[in-house]
Amino acid sequence: QVQLVESGGGSVQSGGSLRLSCAASGYTYSSYCMGWFRQAPGKGREGVAAIDSDGSTSYADSVKGRLTISQDNAKNTLYLQMNSLKPEDTAMYYCAAGRGGYYAPLDVYEYNYWGQGTQVTVSS
Repeated sequence: QVQLVESGGGSVQSGGSLRLSCAASGYTYSSYCMGWFRQAPGKGREGVAAIDSDGSTSYADSVKGRLTISQDNAKNTLYLQMNSLKPEDTAMYYCAAGRGGYYAPLDVYEYNYWGQGTQVTVSS
C-alpha cells in the first residue's frame, strides 16, 4: 500500500524558511517521479517543484531561486527547502508520486499517489 506522509509545515514570518519532508513507503521509490504541490483556499492545486528518478528537477516560475526540491533515495524521503518565504506561499503543501520516473512534470494529472498535506502559513 502506497503511503506518503508530509511533515515540517508551520507558521513563519515573511523572509523566513521551512523544510518540508515526505516519507514514502509501499512502492519502489527510486523508479517514480516525485513532486510538491500546493493549494491555497479557493484556488486550484498547482505544481511547485518536481524531481525525476535521475535527480533532474523542474520548478514553477514563482518559486525559482527560493525553493529547492531534493530526495534521499536510501531513506525514501523527499524534501522541499523553502527560503525567502512570502505571504503568497501560504497554502497546504502536498507531496505526490508518479509512475513516469524519467521526467519531472508539474501537472497534477501526471501523479498517481498523494499525501494528506502539511500547512504552510507565511505572515507579513
